Amino acid sequence: MQRPDLKPAITADIAVIGAGTAGLAAFSEISRAGRSALLIDRGPLGTTCARVGCMPSKAVLHAGEQWATLSRLAPAGLPSASRTPDGLWQQARATRDLLAQGVAEQTVAQAGDRLIMGEARFLDAQTLDVGGQHICAKAFVIATGSRPVLPKFLADLGARVVTTDTLFELNKLPRSIGILGLGAIGLEMGLALARLGVHVVAGDLKSTPAGITDPEIRARALELFSPELTSWLGHPVEVEIVGDALQMHSGESSATVDLVLAALGRQPNVDQLDLARAGVTLDSHGQPAVDAASLRAAGKAAIFLAGDVTPDRPLMHEAIDEGVMAARGALRSLDDGFEKAVPHRRAAISIVFSNPDVAAVGMAYDQLDMSRTVIGTAQGTGNGRSRILGAQGNLVRVYVDRHTGVLLGAGLVAVQGEHLAHALAWAVQREDTVENLLAMPYYHPSIEEMLQSALKDAAKQMAANRHK
Repeated sequence: MQRPDLKPAITADIAVIGAGTAGLAAFSEISRAGRSALLIDRGPLGTTCARVGCMPSKAVLHAGEQWATLSRLAPAGLPSASRTPDGLWQQARATRDLLAQGVAEQTVAQAGDRLIMGEARFLDAQTLDVGGQHICAKAFVIATGSRPVLPKFLADLGARVVTTDTLFELNKLPRSIGILGLGAIGLEMGLALARLGVHVVAGDLKSTPAGITDPEIRARALELFSPELTSWLGHPVEVEIVGDALQMHSGESSATVDLVLAALGRQPNVDQLDLARAGVTLDSHGQPAVDAASLRAAGKAAIFLAGDVTPDRPLMHEAIDEGVMAARGALRSLDDGFEKAVPHRRAAISIVFSNPDVAAVGMAYDQLDMSRTVIGTAQGTGNGRSRILGAQGNLVRVYVDRHTGVLLGAGLVAVQGEHLAHALAWAVQREDTVENLLAMPYYHPSIEEMLQSALKDAAKQMAANRHK
C-alpha cells in the first residue's frame, strides 16, 4: 500500500535530467521516436551557452571591438552614454538576457507538461526523487552541465572573486581585473575587457593560452595579443587581499587589481545525483566512467551522459551531437527494435573569437605522427586581403598526410578565421586531399586564399619528398 505522504510516481520510457543544449537535443530525439520522455531541470532555464557561456562572451567581445574602434575614431570622448565602456557592457548584458529568456521560453513551449523543475537524485537504477516526487523510467540521459572550478584559496576572497557564471551580473566594469586561467574563455574575456578599457592581468600555470598545441600558432598568438593584456604564463599565481584591493604575484611579477575572474575550467554537475545508488561505476574523483562511443555510463543501468557533464568536448555543437547520441543509445537500450544507429562524431573544430581568431580543426598538432606529416604554411604578409585589413600577422598551417595527401587537420590565428576554420573542418570530415582542395575556386582578394597558399606549400613539400 502506498504511503499517503508520497505522490503517485510519474513514469516515462526515458527521463532526461538537464534542460540545457544537450538535454533539449536528447528530449527532442526521444520525442521524435514516439517514446514518452520527461525533462527535469533544477533551474534556471536558458542553457549555459546563452546565460553564461559562448553567447554573452561574444556579446562582450563585440562591445570591446566597438569601444576600441570608437576610441580610435574619437579620442577626445563621445557624448552618448550608450557609447561608453559601461554603456556597451550594459548592452552586452541586455543581449545576454534576451537570448537566455528566449531559450527558456522555447524550453517551456517544447516540453510543456513534460517539464519538471527540481533537483534530481537517484534512488535506484530506475527511480529518481525530484523534490519528493518519484520518477520512474527505463533509461536516463544525464545532461546536467557543469559549473566553474573555484579553488578554496579563491573562494575565501569572497565577493572580490567572480566566475564565468557571475561575471555578467556586474553592473559596472571594474577598473582592473586579474584573470586566473587563460584558456579559451579566459583569453576571450581578457581581450574583451581590455578593449573596453579595463586593465587586465592574466595568469596561467600552462605556458600556452587557449589550449593551443601548435608551437608556431602559439608564438604568433602571444605576439599578437601581448600588447593588449599582461600575461603571466607557466608559473603559479598567488592572490591576497591588500586593503580594498587584491594583490597578484607570479614569480618576480606583481600587480594590484580590483577584482579577480576565476576562469580555471568547469567541473561536471554529477555530485548531487547519487549515481552510485543507480549502480554507476565512479572513479576516485566521484566521476562516472563513460564509454566514449556510446556515451553509456559504466554499470548495469541504462544511463547515458551528454554535453558538458562529459568534459571531452565542452562545446555547444558537440553538446547537440552528444544529446542525439545519448538519446539514441537510450532508445536502443529499450530493446524495442529502434534501428537508428548512434551517429559518428563529426570532425573536431574549436574557435576562440579573439580577433584575430584562434582555431584548431581535425587532428591536433600534438597528435600528429611527424614522420607521416607535412605542414603547409601561409603568412598574412603574403595575402592581399590580410594586408588590406592590417592583419599581416595572420598565420595558417595545414597538416597533411605526406603519402596520401589527405588533410588531417589545421591550426590558425587569423582575422575572420572563424570562416576559414569551418571550411577546413568540412574538408577534414570529407577526407579531402590537397589535390582536390586546390581544384576548388578561390576568390581574390580573400582570407581564403591563405588556405590555397598553405595547400600549395604542402603540395610542394610532398612533390619534393617523392623525388628524393
